[in-house]
Amino acid sequence: MSSLASNEANEKIAQALYYLERIIHDMGIPRNIRRAASEAARILRNNEMSPGLRASTVVSLLDDALSDPNMPTYSRVLILQIIAVLEQVKDIVG
Repeated sequence: MSSLASNEANEKIAQALYYLERIIHDMGIPRNIRRAASEAARILRNNEMSPGLRASTVVSLLDDALSDPNMPTYSRVLILQIIAVLEQVKDIVG
């Protein structure tokens, strides 16, 4: 992967981590959703995996979390934003 693509992928991952941190620290969001966000953040910080693999893994994890009927609307919007950002990472490295 080129340096430019790598930088762009890292910027997108940093943006996704910012949104995940908002979810993790929002006590108005159910614990299981915050737990999924924490796991997603842990995966995104794992530099042993390629950016594309990290993005794909987190998209799958968050997609499962979206099925929770107790999720507040604003957190659902944040998760959809995270997925959109990570889909861009998959496009960059793919």
